[in-house]
Amino acid sequence: MKYFCLLIFSIFCISCKQHPVPKPYAFLDLKYKKPTYKSFENHSSFSFEISNQAVFTSENNHWANIAYPMLKADIQLTYQPVKNDILQLISDAEKLTYKHTLKADHIEVYPYENQTTRVYARIFDVSGDAASPIQFQATDSVKHFITGALYFRAVPNYDSILPAVNYVKKDIRHLIETLEWKP
Repeated sequence: MKYFCLLIFSIFCISCKQHPVPKPYAFLDLKYKKPTYKSFENHSSFSFEISNQAVFTSENNHWANIAYPMLKADIQLTYQPVKNDILQLISDAEKLTYKHTLKADHIEVYPYENQTTRVYARIFDVSGDAASPIQFQATDSVKHFITGALYFRAVPNYDSILPAVNYVKKDIRHLIETLEWKP
């Protein structure tokens, strides 16, 4: 009887335990300020609008940087005049983009064309742990050619930086949509 009571008590104690329930995955809910855009016309060959969250610096007429201090991100811009070498400029820019295929999972290309402002561009969305998750090039195909690349001052862990990438991607699209060439 003593063993029977002990057995019943043990079963009762074991059966009352709660079974562990797996917790759902957590997702970051990052909130970024809605940007307002300001015109940037400090360059002799082009103008565009940038976010009020960004800081533009230029070393000369060929190199510039758009920094996002809160995101620890930079868009590095390169300007080159076209001298009957547009195909070579496009080829060189694509080579730099496709060097990321070693770390990239996929590269998606988004074309943009505005006949009125003579802006022909492509945005390269690089998914995966590549150093630059977004690159772009824009030209009027006659006189002007710009390339840009987004870099983060952090280890490129794609899942971690994806919200910031999507935030800056909107600003890059806006930059291209407001790009105007100067004569």
